[in-house]
Amino acid sequence: MKGDRWVYYKDIAPQDMGDGVVRRVLAYSDDVMVVENTFEEGAVGAEHSHPHTQITYVKSGVFAFTIDGEEHVVREGDTLLKTDGVVHGCICLETGVLLDIFSPYREDFVQD
Repeated sequence: MKGDRWVYYKDIAPQDMGDGVVRRVLAYSDDVMVVENTFEEGAVGAEHSHPHTQITYVKSGVFAFTIDGEEHVVREGDTLLKTDGVVHGCICLETGVLLDIFSPYREDFVQD
């Protein structure tokens, strides 16, 4: 829940987003949110935009990311910055996990 100081992974229910993507909303406050997304090979994060700054850390796997029309292949340890309103999306080339940090938090991801 929002503002919880301790968030244990074992207590976070995975949300099946369909088409090979599973989301876990981790710690968050009004100002910032951390979300884990697990992708199966071939899964697509459709191009979209939102009024949040988003930083994505590639925890594992290989992804083809498009940000504002520019595409790059990213791997474990790479980090991407997506500013407010920029169009972005990805295709998972090798099964992996992305950690997303949003500011402010994504109200549409939670039901407080």
